[in-house]
Amino acid sequence: MPHTPRITRRDLLRAAALAPVAGALAACATPAAKPTASSAAPAATSAANPLGVPGDKPLEVWIFDGGFGQDYAKNIHQPLFKAKYPGVEIKHNSTKEITKVLQPRFAGGNPPDVIDNSGANAMDFGALAQDGQLQDLTPLLDAPSWDDPATKVRDTIDPAVVELGTYDGKFSVLGYVNYIFGIWYSQKVFRDNGWEVPRTWDEFLKLNETIKKSGKMAPFTYAGKHPQYLYEPLLTMAAKIGGNEVLVNLDNLEDGAWTAEPMKAAAAAWAEIGAKYLMEGTAGLDHVQTQTAQNKYKVAMLPSGSWLENEQKTTTPDDFEYGMFPLPDVTGSDKLPYGTLHTTPGENFIVPSKGANPRAGMEYLRAMLSKKAAGDFSELVKTVSVVKGAGEGRQLSPGAASASKAMTEAGANTVTYRWQTWYAQLKDEAMAATGQLMSGGLTPDKYLERLQKKADEIKNDSSIKKFRR
Repeated sequence: MPHTPRITRRDLLRAAALAPVAGALAACATPAAKPTASSAAPAATSAANPLGVPGDKPLEVWIFDGGFGQDYAKNIHQPLFKAKYPGVEIKHNSTKEITKVLQPRFAGGNPPDVIDNSGANAMDFGALAQDGQLQDLTPLLDAPSWDDPATKVRDTIDPAVVELGTYDGKFSVLGYVNYIFGIWYSQKVFRDNGWEVPRTWDEFLKLNETIKKSGKMAPFTYAGKHPQYLYEPLLTMAAKIGGNEVLVNLDNLEDGAWTAEPMKAAAAAWAEIGAKYLMEGTAGLDHVQTQTAQNKYKVAMLPSGSWLENEQKTTTPDDFEYGMFPLPDVTGSDKLPYGTLHTTPGENFIVPSKGANPRAGMEYLRAMLSKKAAGDFSELVKTVSVVKGAGEGRQLSPGAASASKAMTEAGANTVTYRWQTWYAQLKDEAMAATGQLMSGGLTPDKYLERLQKKADEIKNDSSIKKFRR
């Protein structure tokens, strides 16, 4: 399950000065001196070894053990790397607590070589970039692909990977999975009950009412303890109503971006769902609990991303048949057409600049981006990778097939936002406020005013590095 961090950049910097490294959530680095890339000399480069990987130096890998587990790293990526570099010992590790376990390593100047920086406790990418902790991965992009020496790595992946993984002009974060967001449901349940996928918001409201009156299950839920699951469709709806610039303005901390009319319409729409159609107890449940309730036919619909099917594989009935549909048309004159999707590269991998073996770290990513590795990964964890054509000829599960079809139909009509990975403080505020919006504790106007206030605070805080789209 992908999440973004809950520790603020200011907290990261302050911790370096105030807290001992051992046993504390120490900072990534002191801000006084920015680290440079590892001084370890690379091996000579060649056609067979374009990144200059030392043949006998260990490689330390840390994987976020979340929705995709860690078997893909142990059974797909690492054997592929080892086949080419048998003398390199791979030290595999996994955790659900990335920040808690690895942040002290950054503060101590000895981070590992490859990190899948994902999950609810991922480290703040903005803070890592600000402190010079991220290896510039441009050499990886310019290296020949694993499969075809005539094709560069950059030409084998979706362009959004480079755009969204670039900080301060340097490509430094590799999103490996194409997260595709939408409303998830059981195709079997809809078929058995004669419920149709809604194409307009009015149809969506009527569907919620029909399900509620049927008494068979609750209409809607979301991960109440992780309200980013709900602000995702709210923001996507606002972009659909007002165009992609709605989200660009949020990212760029523009004056009044949060209180713009498309945001007001979206907040009001979802507040109505919160008031009328939520499964009882939603606010106190996490993502696994709400998703499992859906698997037990206690609730019909929930918002999530394309990791959902794999995350729920142990509780999903064999005939459940996951499906995903895009947000319905809202106003009748939305600026973006039906089928518009929020998609973004996720499951973000980094190579720390102060790691002992950054060349091998980049080579590990190059192996991951081979068609075989990406295709095997997609099949194993029921999702879609960022490598072009990696899913061709593969047997996709119902949910992955549904999401892939929606992605194909969306074409160029995709949107995304970056403020939540740039400004962890704003993400924290949005999570808290969205929970209150959905439980009736904040009116839509007060909700947006609160978020605008926080965005303005960040904009006016000179200690926080600003990013722009």
